[in-house]
Amino acid sequence: MSQSSLHDHSHVGHEHAGHDHGHAGHHHGHHHHHHGGPEQAGPFPWRRMGWAALLVAFAVAAASLVQVRSGEATVITRFGNPVRVLLQPGLGWRWPAPFEAAIPVDLRLRTTSSGLQDVGTRDGLRIIVQAYVAWQVQGDPDNVQRFMRAVQNQPDEAARQIRTFVGSALETTAASFDLANLVNTDASQVRIADFEAQLRQQIEQQLLTTYGVRVLQVGIERLTLPSVTLTATVDRMRAERETIATERTAIGKREAAQIRSAAERDARILQADATVKAADIEAQSRVEAAQIYGRAYAGSPQLYNLLRSLDTLGTIVSPSTKLVLRTDSAPFRVLVDGPPSVEPKAGTQP
Repeated sequence: MSQSSLHDHSHVGHEHAGHDHGHAGHHHGHHHHHHGGPEQAGPFPWRRMGWAALLVAFAVAAASLVQVRSGEATVITRFGNPVRVLLQPGLGWRWPAPFEAAIPVDLRLRTTSSGLQDVGTRDGLRIIVQAYVAWQVQGDPDNVQRFMRAVQNQPDEAARQIRTFVGSALETTAASFDLANLVNTDASQVRIADFEAQLRQQIEQQLLTTYGVRVLQVGIERLTLPSVTLTATVDRMRAERETIATERTAIGKREAAQIRSAAERDARILQADATVKAADIEAQSRVEAAQIYGRAYAGSPQLYNLLRSLDTLGTIVSPSTKLVLRTDSAPFRVLVDGPPSVEPKAGTQP
């Protein structure tokens, strides 16, 4: 082998050695790179897990909060069964679904009408009446849960069942009143307020114990009469008016008789008084006439006889009297002879 060949072989060997050295250096550098990577990425997974846990805790807290609005109650149910009732407006808490759920219950005032009901009165007549009920769910835990159980928190269903209760109560209440107590021209005979009070008494306790509903007001909003009842009512009113007219006529006749009797009594009293006074006056006049006659007789007997004759004629003769008498006899002689002559007394001039 020549020297140049040895030289080339050694050179080649050198190059391989250098290449291996570089390769080794490359592997060394690569190993160093992988060794430094985990030291820089270690804290990031723990930070992500912390943020995720915080978000989960916030979501659980948000799902556990319950807002109670004014005019509502919130029923907390656990697997469908009511466990407690929140009444104060604001925020409350519950276990998140599916463990617990929150159901709002409306506590505001509602009004339900019974519709027109054909009912009978105590005196056997029919009326058509319509009533209304103002009600609301009683705001305490027991009655709120009772409302939930009775109608599954459905106000429309509660109103429908309340209408049924009111219809039955109207039939019972109307049977306690006569038609004249409900329809009458005399306002003092109408007892609508008593009718409403008895109707409320019929339904109030029953609605509270069955539905947890409190009745605030009951009223009659319409009351009409069927044609048959209307005819009977008009006849009754006519009879009542005729009775009143008859009574007033009788009262008027009685009062007129009393007035007439009193007037006749007063007239008799006045007449008796007048008769007594006339008799007194006549007696006094007779006394005075006798005195005058006495004085006349003392002064002139002939004149006295003439006056007495004339008085006698005035007593026995009236406008319808017919007498046939002699004219030359007393007392008519004076009509023929005339007044007697009066002789002058001694010592007087004729």
